[in-house]
Amino acid sequence: MLTACAGGTPGVVEQVPPPPDVAAVPADAQRTGTNLASKVLKAGTGTRHPRPNSRVTVHYTGWSTDGRTFDSSVTRGTPSTFGLDEVIDGWTEGVQMMVEGEKRRFWIPGRMAYDGAPGKPQGMLVFDIELIRIES
Repeated sequence: MLTACAGGTPGVVEQVPPPPDVAAVPADAQRTGTNLASKVLKAGTGTRHPRPNSRVTVHYTGWSTDGRTFDSSVTRGTPSTFGLDEVIDGWTEGVQMMVEGEKRRFWIPGRMAYDGAPGKPQGMLVFDIELIRIES
């Protein structure tokens, strides 16, 4: 699914320096059966995981593999809240692996991201996501 959250809105986006591993999945990243890759950047303090239909509050930044920032709640200064059933498949699967307070980097295959949707970033996308709160 597509949404304004986790995908950017048209216009100028403040660029955030990309992580050094933005161009390719590092060898030490975890991979799921769907080929979603991730690394924990900061351990969380929570104990429960969101469900596929949970509402969550997150801070995030998204880059294309060429290092271009296409969306960032961090640069806007306001976390985003949305349902995990309202976002791209890579977010729905990936955020469920997290606990509150955790920060992870995800490498999301194009087919789990925007997969040809007009006006959206294409190919593998890289997101740093911090799960601030599970709302429900």
